[in-house]
Amino acid sequence: MNQTSFETARKMMVDCQIRPSKVTDQKVLDAFLTVPREAFVGKNQRAVAYIDEDLLLPGGRNLMEPMVLARLIQALEIRAGNSVLVVGAGSGYGSAIIAHLAGSVIAVETRAQLVEKAQEILVSNGVDNAAVVKSRLVDGYAEEGPYDQILVEGSVEMMPDSLLQQLAPKGKLAAVYRPASAPIGVASLWMRSGSSFVRKPLFDACVPNLDEFNKKPEFTF
Repeated sequence: MNQTSFETARKMMVDCQIRPSKVTDQKVLDAFLTVPREAFVGKNQRAVAYIDEDLLLPGGRNLMEPMVLARLIQALEIRAGNSVLVVGAGSGYGSAIIAHLAGSVIAVETRAQLVEKAQEILVSNGVDNAAVVKSRLVDGYAEEGPYDQILVEGSVEMMPDSLLQQLAPKGKLAAVYRPASAPIGVASLWMRSGSSFVRKPLFDACVPNLDEFNKKPEFTF
């Protein structure tokens, strides 16, 4: 596919997948129209970069389905000047989208190879307000916190308090919550309520699980 074909596919993704799925924030739509999704997948996947499915990346991560990613980002209500943490950044696509909306983005990944590749792709696409760092996903990156918004790019069985505590007082965290027994996940927002956090369900979603957020088995004697 040539550049014109990719631009056409990008517009069709927005018009046929994202707009019909209740994504109305024009800044979010513009970000998805601008960022070249094909740059964040392997060469053998570029022809299918804009399909409405999750795409497997090298290193075991996935590029989240565009519609789900767009709705999660819209729910976070990111504004210019906000500081955002992206957890499980993969190749950096979600981070690049958010970089168009926010003041600064910190993206964390566990695998050094993915960290280097994501940073390389972001730089080559002119994204200068996002940095990718190596960290355990459940640890986030408290050094640069607190964050106005946190996006976890995948489904989780549990949300560690250590990550939630990196939110600013009025901050929001978005992820797909999927307990081990559930057939499908629920895209959700976590927000502070006094000294604790509450989860607000948004919509059903099925995206790949992030193993780092699995609950530890409970042993009985």
